[in-house]
Amino acid sequence: MTLFVSKKSSVLVPIRSLGANHRERIAIHLLALDPQDRYLRFGFLANDAQIQRYADSLNFERDEIFGIYNRRLELIAMAHLAFSADSRLDACAEFGVSVSKTARGRGYGARLFDRAAMHARNEGVSRMFIHALSENSTMLKIARNAGAKVERDGSESEAHLHLLPATIDTRLNELFQEQFAQTNYRIKVQVKQFWTVLNGLQAMRRATNEAPDLPPK
Repeated sequence: MTLFVSKKSSVLVPIRSLGANHRERIAIHLLALDPQDRYLRFGFLANDAQIQRYADSLNFERDEIFGIYNRRLELIAMAHLAFSADSRLDACAEFGVSVSKTARGRGYGARLFDRAAMHARNEGVSRMFIHALSENSTMLKIARNAGAKVERDGSESEAHLHLLPATIDTRLNELFQEQFAQTNYRIKVQVKQFWTVLNGLQAMRRATNEAPDLPPK
């Protein structure tokens, strides 16, 4: 049996849970994926309408969505931890992830996997699945590095990972990471608002300075 043990890193990436109010940004992120990335993420060449339907159908009450935002409040990476709707399989969850091309090479996919696995453990999930195309080497590498067993069946592969039960450490760790990510997000919102106001004032000053002088009456 393969057991998952979260890997520690010296750099903490702010990964926050996303609610229904982030649905539009999720759709924007997914629609920005190029054809090859759409193919690898969904297992087929999803068009805009299909991606929009996926975003519209996300169940934020049942599933857990995690995201990473940059300083411009653009969603650059997201993960979907889908819990089984079948009560007989309530100890199982499936993981899917996408990372914007400009944010590749930073380990965000693996970080999101670790975050999702920790949440799954804390929710009583004992087995986590990844269903991916066999050519999706990045996703399968993330699964293997976490200790998952990967089984290939032609053009498709399935990885499954047995999870350790939750501990006080995993519960406190998740609480800390979520609070850190929420605080980081609020700071980014405030900074963006500040620069928006400042840029507006600067534009007004430029317009005033460039305005022609009115002739005397």
